[in-house]
Amino acid sequence: MAVFLTGLGVGLGLILAIGAQNAFVLRQGLRGEHVLAVVLACAISDAVLIVLGVTSFARIASVLPWLDPVMRFAGAAFLGWYGWRAAASALRSTEALVVAGQAPPAPLGRVLATCLALTWLNPHVYLDTVVLLGTISTRFPGDELSFGAGAVAGSFLFFFSLGYGARLLRPLFASPKAWRVLDGLIALVMWAIAVKLLAFT
Repeated sequence: MAVFLTGLGVGLGLILAIGAQNAFVLRQGLRGEHVLAVVLACAISDAVLIVLGVTSFARIASVLPWLDPVMRFAGAAFLGWYGWRAAASALRSTEALVVAGQAPPAPLGRVLATCLALTWLNPHVYLDTVVLLGTISTRFPGDELSFGAGAVAGSFLFFFSLGYGARLLRPLFASPKAWRVLDGLIALVMWAIAVKLLAFT
C-alpha cells in the first residue's frame, strides 16, 4: 500500500501542471461536451504509457533513439496549429462566442481525435509517464507494478475531477469575456510548450 500511495502521489504531482491535454479537458468539461469519452481517453492513454514505462522504458530508449526528435517536431507542429485555433477563437466577436456556447456539441470523432493527438503527440507525456515514472519505479524492485497502479489511479482521479469538476466554473464562463481569456491562455500554453519542444536539446 505504501508503494501504491507513493505512485499515486508522484503521478498526481506530474500531471497537475497545466498543459495542452489538461487545458483541452478543462474546456470540454466547461462546455459539457463528450466529457466521459474525453476523460476516459486521457486516463486510459496515461495508463498504457505508465505500464509501458514501469515495465520496459529502458529497452525502448536504446532500441529507438530516433523517436525523441521525431516526437518533438511532430508535437510542436500540432501544438502550434492548435494554439493558432485557440487564438483565433479568442479574437472572435462577443456574439460568436455566445452562440458557440449554445451550439450543438462537436462530433465525438473530432473531439476524440483532437484529444488523442494532444496526448500522443506531446513528448512531455512520454517524459512524465514512460521516462520519469519508469525511472522512479526502479526504486521499488519487485513492486514496480504496485507503483504503476498508484500512478494510474492518480491519472484517473485527476482527469475525472478536472473534467466533471469544471462544471463548477460554468457561472464564471457564462461571460463571453471569460471564454476569450480562457482561449487566449490556452493559445499561450500551446505555443509555450511548442517552443520548449523545439528548443530542447
